[in-house]
Amino acid sequence: MGAGYITPVSTIIKWFPDKRGLATGLAIMGFGFASLLTSPIAQHLIAGVGLVETFYILGASYFIIMLLASQFIKRPNEQELAILSVSGKEKTASLTQGMAANQALKSNRFYILWIIFFINIACGLGLISAASPMAQEMAGLSTSHAAVMVGILGIFNGFGRLLWASLSDYIGRPLTFSILLLVNLFFSLSLWLFTNSVLFVVAMSILMTCYGAGFSLIPAYLSDIFGTKELAALHGYILTAWAMAGLAGPILLAETYKMAHSYTQTLFVFLILYSIALALSYYLGRSIKKENQKPLT
Repeated sequence: MGAGYITPVSTIIKWFPDKRGLATGLAIMGFGFASLLTSPIAQHLIAGVGLVETFYILGASYFIIMLLASQFIKRPNEQELAILSVSGKEKTASLTQGMAANQALKSNRFYILWIIFFINIACGLGLISAASPMAQEMAGLSTSHAAVMVGILGIFNGFGRLLWASLSDYIGRPLTFSILLLVNLFFSLSLWLFTNSVLFVVAMSILMTCYGAGFSLIPAYLSDIFGTKELAALHGYILTAWAMAGLAGPILLAETYKMAHSYTQTLFVFLILYSIALALSYYLGRSIKKENQKPLT
């Protein structure tokens, strides 16, 4: 999955240098929507042929589809880069040059971005893991209505990847991330303060757009800071935050719920984490802006 995820994203950025957010948003939106497509297919196959055979069928299908699709993935050549640099806002050098991955790993900006990404994903995964019981306990939704809500959240998760990433092409990645984290803060607080079922579903849906947005903003943000020279490697390194968040988010939610027997305590912890991420995002944005304003020597 890692190779199939990182390779198209790091390649597509090179083809759309002035619309990096839109390009990555479209690619990663497909990743977000994949479960909506494959889940009913898998359930149908399991009912028809059994679990083991379903894995064989899906695995063979994925192999064939990805093998065929991979034939269309290639880096732009020198002639194509020249055309892109003329038609877009980027110079040819900016499309091919940048910092090596081992150099980027020595930069504090990489680790600040890693922490921001980790917090956004950990809190988002925590909410996803308990979306149904939270809706039943905090907003009084029935089991069936909570299940419908979870399906709706998947749609917003997918669209959020395109929406926020496209916005970042116009207002910049630093400002987009800061607004995203402010939205996370506001709607996490609204979950804490209000118990109306409609407001709860709206707040959770918007929070899911923010969760999905982190995945599509990160590749473009990395390319803004470090260039595209070794973007695939850098993307792989920063996705370790996703792996760790996959453990930390649900565990944090479960442990805080166990201590307080309420999700309000968990939301309070998430508010603190989002505040930390917002402060780091503001600092990173100021740092980048200050560097860009330095006169050339």
